[in-house]
Amino acid sequence: PVSVSRHTVRHSLSQLSAVMVKHETPDRWPALFTLLNQSTKSNNPMDRQVGLLLLSKVVESNPEPFKPHYRQLLQLFGTVLQDLDNPTAMYYCILTLTAMTAYTGTEEMNLMRSLIPTLIIALRHLIKADQDQASEAMEVFDELMESEVSIMVPHIAEIVHFCLEVRKRNTTLTDSLRVKALSCIAFLIRLKSKTVLKQKLLNPILQTVFPVLSAAPPPGEEDPEDEENSNEDDTDNESPKHFAAQVIDTMALHMPPEKLFHQLMPLTQACLASDNPYKRKAGLMCLAVLAEGCADHIRTKMLSSMLQTVCQSLSDSNQVVRSAGLFALGQFSEHLQPEVSKYCAELMPLLLAYMSALNQAKIGHVTKAFYALENFLENLGSEIEPYLPTLMETMLSALSNAENLKLKELAVSAIGAIANAAKEKLVPYFLPVIESLKGFLTDTRDEMRSLQTQALDTLSVLARTIGKEVFSPLAAECVQLGLNLTNAIDDPDLRRCTYSLFSAVSTVSPDCLNPHLTAITTIMLLSLKSTEGVTVSQWASWLQTLPILTTQDLAVYSISTQFSVENAYIDEKEDTFVLLFLCPALQKLLGVVLPSFLEAVHSERERQVVMGVLEAMNAVLKACQGEALQSPGRLQDISQAIRDVLKKRTVCQDGGGDEADEDEQQAEYDAMLQEFAGEGIPLLASAVPAETFQPYLNELLPLIMNKLSYTVADRSFSVGTLGEILQSLVNVSGGRACAGKLSNQLLPVLVAGVRDCDSEVRNNSVFALGALAQAAGPLVAQDYPMMLSLFSNLLSKEQDRRVIDNLCAALCRMIMSNMEGVPLEQVLSTHVHSWDVILGHCLCLPETQNTLVMLLRDVAQRHSQEFEGAMKSLPAEQKMKLTGAVSQS
Repeated sequence: PVSVSRHTVRHSLSQLSAVMVKHETPDRWPALFTLLNQSTKSNNPMDRQVGLLLLSKVVESNPEPFKPHYRQLLQLFGTVLQDLDNPTAMYYCILTLTAMTAYTGTEEMNLMRSLIPTLIIALRHLIKADQDQASEAMEVFDELMESEVSIMVPHIAEIVHFCLEVRKRNTTLTDSLRVKALSCIAFLIRLKSKTVLKQKLLNPILQTVFPVLSAAPPPGEEDPEDEENSNEDDTDNESPKHFAAQVIDTMALHMPPEKLFHQLMPLTQACLASDNPYKRKAGLMCLAVLAEGCADHIRTKMLSSMLQTVCQSLSDSNQVVRSAGLFALGQFSEHLQPEVSKYCAELMPLLLAYMSALNQAKIGHVTKAFYALENFLENLGSEIEPYLPTLMETMLSALSNAENLKLKELAVSAIGAIANAAKEKLVPYFLPVIESLKGFLTDTRDEMRSLQTQALDTLSVLARTIGKEVFSPLAAECVQLGLNLTNAIDDPDLRRCTYSLFSAVSTVSPDCLNPHLTAITTIMLLSLKSTEGVTVSQWASWLQTLPILTTQDLAVYSISTQFSVENAYIDEKEDTFVLLFLCPALQKLLGVVLPSFLEAVHSERERQVVMGVLEAMNAVLKACQGEALQSPGRLQDISQAIRDVLKKRTVCQDGGGDEADEDEQQAEYDAMLQEFAGEGIPLLASAVPAETFQPYLNELLPLIMNKLSYTVADRSFSVGTLGEILQSLVNVSGGRACAGKLSNQLLPVLVAGVRDCDSEVRNNSVFALGALAQAAGPLVAQDYPMMLSLFSNLLSKEQDRRVIDNLCAALCRMIMSNMEGVPLEQVLSTHVHSWDVILGHCLCLPETQNTLVMLLRDVAQRHSQEFEGAMKSLPAEQKMKLTGAVSQS
C-alpha cells in the first residue's frame, strides 16, 4: 500500500509539472532542467524511473520547447534503452520518444535511426515485464512511421520479424499486444509495400497471418462478428483476427496483384478446401478483403471462379461460413462493378431464395444477408425490374409483420437501395412504403431511434428517385415530420438525416421549405455552434466571433474549421453545411471552401483524405458550375491541382524514398485518386465557355491519353473521361468549334477503343464517339462513313448489352447532329435485326425524342415489314409507346 501510494503521488506531481510546462515554457524554469538532468543520470534505479516519468509527462504536455535539447535527450535514450533490468525506466523513455517524434528535424534523423535496433530489444524485455506497458510503448512505431518513415526503412525487416515474433509467441500474450503487432505490419505495408516485397517479407507475414485468420474461438465463444448482437458498422472490433484481415486488405490495396496472388492464393485455396469451418471462413474473408484493392485484377481474370466459390459457400452446412460468404458477396457487389452485375440472372434467384429461408435465423446473420442483397441491388439499375414484386413483397412483409426493430431497419435500408436502382418503377409500392415510414417517424420511443434514422435516409432517397410528380404532394408533410423529430429528440444522427431530407426535398419541391426556413436555419446554426462530442482546433477563438456573425458567415467558418475527430456530431455538422450551402452567400462560401480544398490536395499526406477532398470539390463544381469559377485565377488553380494529381506531384503521391516506387504498379488508391481528379475535367469544361477552358484542356488531355497504354482500368478511365469532356462541350459556348479541333486528335484513340478486347473500354469508347458526333456536328461529317462502318462491324458481333445500348445512343446522336450525314436506308437495311434493341433504347434519350419520332415515322413508312417485325419482338409496354409515337400527327 505504501509503494502504491508513493507511485500515485509521483504520477500526480509529474502531471502537475506537465500542466505548468504547458503554460510556462521550460527555459523559464531552470530548476526543472536541473532536476531532470540529475534524476535521469542518477545511479539509483528508482531515481532514474522518477526522472524519466517526469520527463515523459512534461515533454508529452509541450514537446516543441524541448527541441533544442532533442539531441541530448536522444543520446540519453540510447543509454536508458540498454538498461534492461529497469523496464519501467525503458517504458517512460519510449513514451518520451513517442511524444518527441513528430517534432524532430533532419539533424536528429541519424540519431533516431540508430536507436531502432536498441528500441526493438528494449520492447522484447518490456513484453516480459509488463504487457500493458509494452502494448502502449509499441505505439512508438506508429508515430515514427507517421512522422518520418525514412527512419524505419533500413530496419523494416527487423521490425517485421519482431512483430511476427510477438504474434507467434505463446498464448499468454494479450490480444492488445497481438493487435499492436499486426497493426504495425499493416502500417508498414501501407507506407513501404515495395520494400516489404523486395526484402521477401511477404511470405513470412502471410504464414503468420493465416493461422490468426483461421483460428477457432475458445470453446463456447464466437468471433465478435458472428455474435448475435454484432453490428456491421461497429468499428470497435479490436480482435487479432480482425487485424489479420486488415493486413491482407492493406496488401491488396498497396501491392501488385500478380505478386500478391502468387503467394496468397495457395493459402486461401487450402483454407477453402478444409473440413474446418473456421478455415473455410478465413478463405472467404480473404477473398472478401481482396475485392477493393485488387478489383481490376479480379474483374478481368478471376471473377467467375471467385463468384462460384462464394455462391457455393451460401449452401454450406455451417452458418459461420455462410455469413462469411454473404460478406464476400457484399464486398464483390460493392467493388467489382459493373462486371459483377452481369451475373444478375444467377445471383438474384440465389439471394432471393436465401432471404426467403431466413425466418428463423439469428438477426446477426440476417444483417449479413441484407448487406449482400443491398450492395448487389444498388448497382442493378433497370435489371432489377423482374425481381421487384418478390423483393417488395419481402420488404413490405418485414415492415408490417416483423416484431424485431432491427429487421424493420434492414428492410427500410434495403428499400432505399431498391429505389436507387428501380427509380420510377417503384411507384406501385410507394404508398405502402410511405405509410410505414410515417409510422416509424411519429413513434417517439427511444428504441426507435436507429430505425427512424434509417427511415429518414430512405425517405431522402425516395425524394430524389421516385419522380417529382409522385413525391411533391408529400414534400411539405415530410419537412414537417423532420422538424417535429428535431424539436422532440436531441440526437446528432437524427439531425444529420433530417438535414439530408431537407436537402433532397429542396430538389423536388423547394417552395415547401419557405414557410420553415427560419426554423430550419435556427436548428442548423445551433448544430454548427455546438461543441458536443467534438474536439476542434482553435474552437474557443472561433466561438468568440459567433455573436457578430451572420448566417452566411457561420456557413463559411463551419467549412474552414478543422475537426480532430470523426463521430456522429461531425457528420451532423457536415450535413448541416451541405444544406446551408443551398442558402445565401455562395461566393463567400466558395472563397473559403475552394482554396481550402486546393491546399489539401497539394499538402495532405493521406490519399484517402485527398480523394475525399477531390470528390467534395467535384460536387461543388457540379452544383455551382460557373459560379464556382468567377474568382480570378480559380479556373487556373483548379486545373493546376488536377494536373498535379495526374502527374503525381502531390504530397500524398510521394513514394517516400524507394528508388523503384514509380516503376512498379501503383496501388488501387493511386488509381482512384487520379480518377477523382479526372472527373473534375468535364465539370470544368461544362462550367465555362470552351474558348476559356481550351488552354487548360490542351494541357490536361495528354495526361488523360497517356493512360491508354496501361491497364484495362486505365484505358476505361481514359476513354470514359474523354467522352464526358466531349459531352460537356455540347451545351457550352464555342463547344462545337472546340470539339471539331479535338476530333483529329481523339478519333484514332476512340476508334482503337471500340476495338478493345475489354467490354468496358468498348462501351466507353462508343459513348465517346457518339458524344464527339453530337458536340462537333457537321465538323466531323467527313468521318461518318468510317464511324458507321465501325459500328456496323461491332453490332454484328457484340454480346454486351451495355455496349449495344451505347452504340444505339451514338447512332441517335449522329442522326440528331447531322441527319444528312447518315444514310438511313442503308443503316436500316443492314441492321434491321438490331432495331428491336435500337427502338427500345431510343425512348431513354429525352434530348433526341423529336428527331427520333420523325425517324420512326420514316422507318414505318419506308420499311413497314421490317418495322413490324421489330415491333413484335418488343415488350408490350414499349410496343404501345412506340405505336402511339408513330401514329401521332
